[in-house]
Amino acid sequence: MRAAVIFGLGSYERDLEPFQKNPSDTWPTGLPASNRDADVILIFGGDGTVHRHLEQLIKLQLPLLVVPCGSGNDFARALGIHNSRISLAAWQAFSQGSGQVRTIDLGVIQSDARAHYFCCVGGVGLDAEVARRANQLPRWLRGHGGYVVSLPPALFRFAPLPTKISAAGEEGWKVRSEQPTVLAAFANAAAYGGGMKIAPHAKMDDGKLDVCVVREIDKFKLFCLFPTVYFGRHLRMPEVEYFQTERLRIETEKPLDVYADGEYVCKTPVEVTVARAALRVIVQSP
Repeated sequence: MRAAVIFGLGSYERDLEPFQKNPSDTWPTGLPASNRDADVILIFGGDGTVHRHLEQLIKLQLPLLVVPCGSGNDFARALGIHNSRISLAAWQAFSQGSGQVRTIDLGVIQSDARAHYFCCVGGVGLDAEVARRANQLPRWLRGHGGYVVSLPPALFRFAPLPTKISAAGEEGWKVRSEQPTVLAAFANAAAYGGGMKIAPHAKMDDGKLDVCVVREIDKFKLFCLFPTVYFGRHLRMPEVEYFQTERLRIETEKPLDVYADGEYVCKTPVEVTVARAALRVIVQSP
């Protein structure tokens, strides 16, 4: 079994040792030049590490195993991989020929004729500002509540901006919202920010984006709303709109930052679509 290995921040070669049958095994670090150079790819890291390699991973079409070592690890959790022990069990089953490989969708953000892939959740507005602030924190703090720590200062300085959000349907584009908006999140998976279920009904293989829009709301009420996101209860609030679509368009009065998987991607306007069955991932056998 020829494996290529990618180490994200905070992961080390010693983390690889349990995955190697023979201590003398040497696996190349970094993505292979082609799918003829490896049989599988192991990524030791979090959502950001996966995000940065998605374009090449799609081209290679090799099975991918994620070993959660990042600050958020929402992608690994969406696959049922909650810790490195589960990753190791999935790897052992795969190595023995009895493992399970799942094919999933990815989100695609189109901006300036360029496609940016994401695996979990993207968005504009307050959540993008929180992600920007969280990325400036020390890594250990990002992994232990960095999103929550970054929320209060971002919340009290953020001003909702008129945002036009359109979804494509059978009859063409339809405007879903054109009001001052706190955040607009578009999701391929349920959670971001270390477990916040912004899109609790999202599935990674249904060919659709789950969209959550929070319209202008009193800041204290908004602050109280965020704890409910961990349980998906924010959908009950009248200021929250939730829908599914295969294609989304977001336009703002002035360019706003777009973040996905906790990483800066581009600025608005953007169009977001789904890349069906784009990635093969190794998961725990049932």
